[in-house]
Amino acid sequence: MKRWTKAVALFLAVTITTACGAGGRPEGDDKGSTVGVTDTTVKIGAHFPLTGVAAPGYSEIPSGHQAYYDYVNANGGINGRKIEFVAKDDGYNPTTTSAVTNELVLKEEIFAMVGGLGTPTHSAVVDFLNSSKVPDLFVSSGSLRWGDDPKKAPFTFGWQPDYEIEGKIIGDWVRKNLPAAKVGLFVQDDDFGRDGEKGARRYLDKQIVEVAKYSPGNTDIAPQIAKLKAAGVDLVLGFTVPSYTALSQLASLKIGFKPKWFYSNVGSDPALVGSLLARFSEGKVTNGASLIDGVLTTEYLPGVDAPDNAWTKLWRKIWSEHGKGGDLTNYRIYGMAQAYTFVQTLQAAGRDLTRERVVEALQKSGKTFKGPGLAPFRYSGEKHLGIAGMSVVELEGGAGKDLTPVLVTDIGEAPIEADDSAANDAPPANGIPEAA
Repeated sequence: MKRWTKAVALFLAVTITTACGAGGRPEGDDKGSTVGVTDTTVKIGAHFPLTGVAAPGYSEIPSGHQAYYDYVNANGGINGRKIEFVAKDDGYNPTTTSAVTNELVLKEEIFAMVGGLGTPTHSAVVDFLNSSKVPDLFVSSGSLRWGDDPKKAPFTFGWQPDYEIEGKIIGDWVRKNLPAAKVGLFVQDDDFGRDGEKGARRYLDKQIVEVAKYSPGNTDIAPQIAKLKAAGVDLVLGFTVPSYTALSQLASLKIGFKPKWFYSNVGSDPALVGSLLARFSEGKVTNGASLIDGVLTTEYLPGVDAPDNAWTKLWRKIWSEHGKGGDLTNYRIYGMAQAYTFVQTLQAAGRDLTRERVVEALQKSGKTFKGPGLAPFRYSGEKHLGIAGMSVVELEGGAGKDLTPVLVTDIGEAPIEADDSAANDAPPANGIPEAA
C-alpha cells in the first residue's frame, strides 16, 4: 500500500475485526454503520482498469454505472438520496488496487464498493474490505471467493455467473455435442482459469488432452498456443479476458493452428475482440469481428445484438440521455445492469440506510430480485453467489445465435437444468426498481 506504512497496515488489521453470525450475517449494534450516507446522498466507489492491458472494454463499465446513477438521480434518487459514484483506476495491478481501495475507504469514505473489477485485483482487497465492514457488492468477476462461503467474506457478494458453473455448462454442452473432440484449455492462471477448468472437467476430464496457462501482463503466448497444437487439440476452451482472446487468435494464425474455439463470455465480445485484433496485428487483420464468426460462447445478459429486447431499449434510452460520449456497448450495458441491482438493494434496505442493512437486504430478498439477467440470483445467508446460469450461443455476424435454452446450475454436483423463469422479466415502466 503506497500511502500506508506496514505498521499502520498491521494496526488496522489487528484493530478492525469482523464478527459473523449464523450463515455469515454481519453483526453490529442496532444503529449500524452510516459511513458515506447523508440525508441527501450515498457515496459508493469501485476500482477498474481505466488504463493498461485490461482497459479495452472494461474501462467502459464505470461509464455505464454513472449513466444509470445519473438517470436515477434525475428522477429523484432513492429515498431522497442521490448516488455519488467514484471510480478509481488500478491498471489491473493488484498493488495499485490496494492503494486506490485504501483511498476509497479511508479518504473518500465510501458507503460501499460496487462492481470492483478483476479476479487478481479484487483478491488483493477483499479481506481489507470485510475487516473494515464495507459492503463489497457485485464484484466484476466470477471467482467463487466472492460468494461460496459468506463466513469468510460476509460483506462480499458476487454478481455475474461464477466461472465454475460456466465451466460446467460449457463442459456438458461439449460432451453432448462434440463427444469426439480433443479438448485443450487455454486459461488465465488464477481463479478465473482454475474455476473454469474445474467446472469443465466434471464433464470433459477424459476429453481434455492439454492445458496451457497464461499470466496477465505477459503478452507472449506463442509457446502456449504451440503446446496446444502439438497435442493435437481440435477444440480449445478459452477462459480469457478480451486482450488474450485476440492474442490467442493471432498466435494461432501465425502457426496455422485452426481448432474450434469456445470462449468464456468474459472474453468473447465480438466488437471489442475484432478491434483488438486489428490493433494488435497493426492493421494486418482488418476483418477482426468476422474472424471470430463460428466461435462458441455463453450469454447471461441481453446485449446490443438484441435491439428489440426491452432491457436493451431501456439502456439505449438511458445512454442517449446520460451517457458521456461514445456508443452503447455490452460493457456499458454490464455496468448499467450492475447499477440497477445496486439500486434494487438500496430500495430493499429501506430509508434508514446502514451498511449492515444492505447486507441483510441482499441475503433476505436478493434471490427474488427481478432484472435483466437471464437467470435468477442465488443470494442467501449461506451463499452470496450471483446469477445462476446462461445460454450457449454461436457468434455470427457479431451476434449470438442461441444453441440452448437458458441453463441454470450451482457449484459442485448440482444438476444443469433448463430454466427461463427470469429470461422474460420486463423492466419497470420508469426504469427504476421498486422497493422489495
